[in-house]
Amino acid sequence: MTLSTSAATGPPVAPVAGPPVAPVAGSEYRPGVCNIGPAEITRRRRAGHIGVLVTVVLLVALAALHVPPLARLLVALPAAGAASGYLQAVLRFCAGFAARGIFNFDQLGQSEQVADPGAHARDRSRANQILLASLGIGIAVGVVAVILPL
Repeated sequence: MTLSTSAATGPPVAPVAGPPVAPVAGSEYRPGVCNIGPAEITRRRRAGHIGVLVTVVLLVALAALHVPPLARLLVALPAAGAASGYLQAVLRFCAGFAARGIFNFDQLGQSEQVADPGAHARDRSRANQILLASLGIGIAVGVVAVILPL
């Protein structure tokens, strides 16, 4: 299976197990691939920015307080949050929506239910991938913070 990229469709997306995905009639929703529109993407990107800011502020504060290096592992939490926000924005996929079985391409706060159980299962699979990737990134940032000579 090959992945393609296009400026019009966004970045490549790793395949999710299951049959081929087609958009749900009347929407841009594609199970396991895309469940949020522009307003929700902007919200996820903003969450990523806030997570990075909190990560940097926390690391600076911990360094200024001369805490033991292992305590700097705390930066993994906001770093994982930042990674989650950015991954969801880039992938155009909200993990929380997937868990709740909804999608939104309209204004913020308006969502539709995922009716097909198979589609919901593909959404949950993608959400788990995002969660694991975010945790991995957060842990990596935390480990780097611990080994930095501050």
